[in-house]
Amino acid sequence: MAQALLLKNVRPMGREVIDILIQDGIIQRMEPKINHNQGLTKVLDGRNQLLLPGLVNAHAHMDKNLLGYPWYTNEIPAVTIHDFVEMERRVQRELDVSMQTQSMRQAQAAIATGTTHIRTHIDVDTGVGLANWEGMLATREAFKDRLTIQLIAFPQGGMLVRPGSVELLEEAVKMGADGIGGLDPSTMDRDPVRHLDAIFTIADRYGVEVDIHLHEPGTLGAFAVELIAERTRALSLQGRVTISHVFCLGMIDDTYLNRIIDLLLENEITIMSLGSGSSPFPSLKRLHKAGVSLCTGTDGIHDTWGPYNTVDMLDRVRLLGYRSGFRQDEDVEMLLQIATYGGANVMGDSQYGLAVGKRADLVVVPGDTPTEAVMTRPPRTFVIQNGRLVAANGNILEPNE
Repeated sequence: MAQALLLKNVRPMGREVIDILIQDGIIQRMEPKINHNQGLTKVLDGRNQLLLPGLVNAHAHMDKNLLGYPWYTNEIPAVTIHDFVEMERRVQRELDVSMQTQSMRQAQAAIATGTTHIRTHIDVDTGVGLANWEGMLATREAFKDRLTIQLIAFPQGGMLVRPGSVELLEEAVKMGADGIGGLDPSTMDRDPVRHLDAIFTIADRYGVEVDIHLHEPGTLGAFAVELIAERTRALSLQGRVTISHVFCLGMIDDTYLNRIIDLLLENEITIMSLGSGSSPFPSLKRLHKAGVSLCTGTDGIHDTWGPYNTVDMLDRVRLLGYRSGFRQDEDVEMLLQIATYGGANVMGDSQYGLAVGKRADLVVVPGDTPTEAVMTRPPRTFVIQNGRLVAANGNILEPNE
């Protein structure tokens, strides 16, 4: 029999103190003062700290970080996404960046802060070919026992404007992508119908997810949401489509927003929002109350795009709450739910959660309440993934520790 793990004296989401018995990666019991077999059970004492489900980063760019390099001084007077992309790729060439090394560095840092799941977009277009993709595949394999990673093939430099990129995206899907991405079908590729048709054709052909970056403003962006919903319905891809950023939903009037919410619900489309920068963004409280599926993530961290994002999903919840103007604990905890259960839902993980019979992806962290943990962001005492201790006291553990 494999060794069991007994996690003692923890408070799930700040509630009463209990013990949790884990066997073969699954939560077997959740109750006070569980007795254990000394010879077969490893024991961890949570010292009455908070227990959270594993944090879920549902929107990352693990091929963009510059972790381990000297601080990048951002001096680009960037105006367009194209400007940012050109600067990023120039810096990466000058530094001779290894995408496998960088993605592994981010994976290690994320695990140490309690992240157990990451969905990451990886650049695939004629500007970079499949080099980033191959490095990320190696990282996913190296961390398969410590971190659940989903890969989205993403045309960061444009798709139709770079002939040959559609074929590269399809090749990435053949190589093991979990999903295919898109980017601003009108303002980047100047042809929303062809752009979306290409993406949804590949998704339908190979049975993968769709996750589209949509930065387009106002009615232009909302029109793209309508087109995405039409294709979701036509191909019966309900529950398999995510639209990321969607600034437009923070710009349109209430009547139009209500129509869009109805489309999102009818087609089970998920909205991913970061509360990025100074951009308008959807009212997450309104979408949550309406029943729209929501998730969040870190976006790119320590890269050439901006200095603010970190690997810590508790930090993301704090920033998102600040940008939303939230003061009440219940609203912050709603955002924490989006950064845990919401992300697990979009990643299709039905075994996730703080309940008997669920896989043990858990985080123990100091704090009286979940909101306190979000605001203070202390080092994570324990991080458990699939029933195994993978980090302790803010440090990742080697697989044999």
